[in-house]
Amino acid sequence: MAPIPQEYDFIVIGGGSGGSGAARRASGWYGAKTLLIENGRSGGTCVNVGCVPKKITWNFASVSEMLKDGVHYGYDIPQGIKFNFADFKKKRDDDVKRLNAAYERNWSRENIDLVHGTAIFKSTNEVEVTEKDGGSALYSAPHILIATGGYPVLPKGIPGAEHGISSDGFFDIEELPKKMAFVGAGYIAVELAGVMAAIGVEVHMFIRGETFLRNFDPMVQHTLTQRYEDAGIVIHKNHKGFKEVVNLKDGKPGEKSLKLIGEDGTELEVNELLWAIGRNPEIEQLDPAKVGVGLKPKGHIKVDEYQNTSVKGIYALGDVTGQAELTPVAIAAGRALSNRLFGVKHPKGGEHLANAKLDYSNIPTVVFAHPTVGTIGITEPQAIDHYGKDNVKVYHTRFTSMFYDFHPAEEKKLSPTEYKLVCEGPDERIVGMHILGPGSDEIMQGFGVAVKMGAKKRDFDSCVAIHPTNAEELVTLK
Repeated sequence: MAPIPQEYDFIVIGGGSGGSGAARRASGWYGAKTLLIENGRSGGTCVNVGCVPKKITWNFASVSEMLKDGVHYGYDIPQGIKFNFADFKKKRDDDVKRLNAAYERNWSRENIDLVHGTAIFKSTNEVEVTEKDGGSALYSAPHILIATGGYPVLPKGIPGAEHGISSDGFFDIEELPKKMAFVGAGYIAVELAGVMAAIGVEVHMFIRGETFLRNFDPMVQHTLTQRYEDAGIVIHKNHKGFKEVVNLKDGKPGEKSLKLIGEDGTELEVNELLWAIGRNPEIEQLDPAKVGVGLKPKGHIKVDEYQNTSVKGIYALGDVTGQAELTPVAIAAGRALSNRLFGVKHPKGGEHLANAKLDYSNIPTVVFAHPTVGTIGITEPQAIDHYGKDNVKVYHTRFTSMFYDFHPAEEKKLSPTEYKLVCEGPDERIVGMHILGPGSDEIMQGFGVAVKMGAKKRDFDSCVAIHPTNAEELVTLK
């Protein structure tokens, strides 16, 4: 006799940001009987090998920068102050473990059943879970959410590529390498390379074009690329790829030695190599295609604006869909989905939730580079293509933050602040905002609300400036 599956209202596969957000809204708010299945550490990429440890490491690097800045304010700070990176890593790991436990406490408090294991589809409304202890169990629900996220990829066809690490491996480093190479031009490469350079590692970046962050506004691309070069990062532009990676010596990053052989015959020896060339959806073991779930050409799950897949009752969100791969996006999409599925007839919800969905337009985002970058909306070239050059007006400023008034001239140029507003039509509606400089991460959150609400240039102009701040330049642009 076939085993009888345990029945739930909602099964969520993946305990990262999106899955947790959906499960907590469904169970905690609306009382839906919810099962959460996770085959790794609770909290997903963001908590374990993403946003959280990345920002902690950025903070660590920022302290190093501040110690150097303090000299110009009269502090008697000696050069070359030592730090214990291994001790810092342990503290960072402990903080991540604290968050793992906090996630699980929240799930328990909101009556979510948690199973540690790997799920596969048995039918469109049934999954089998192979549990960590080796057992297995069947579960069924009319609503199943795929929120399994993604994983970093290593290149194929390059002998020795496996001797490098991915962004996941970055957080395993205990002893800093003396020289480190980063391959990639996206925000992961830019953020992690910036951190390492700020704490004294010799950094080499290999990018295919002239600038990195190629999906960002040209102002950001050119200014930040130049800023990294001025800071001593060696950027190998128009890189044609590697022919081979030769493992010269095994060991920790400080002892490890790799030879990178380029397609053009150039060679470089480094102590560590990090591939930041993209991420794939984590669905191979789950195999949703076998029950009819449609996939995009690159393997991401196809969804409509309501996170519905091609199979009724199966949904997907977050990195697994390839839509704006950001933690807050996944959380917001998860909450909207649970509002629609379980909130319409619940006292805490209402009929207005029948069409609940996430609006993917005008999503603010930040790159924790050195300095930070904030952006929302479209770039200047995109605005011109969409609205026509005559219908687009751009406001732009570049200056040095007051913080650097006491720095020598050659150091001031290393720390630019640059802002751009892209406006369309006679009303000058702001369709793009791009900022680079100290505090841009915090500034963007507030201004992002204004842009999301449809702010016009005159709305910015009517706001009294807060002086003296960097952000005041955004409401005084001419």
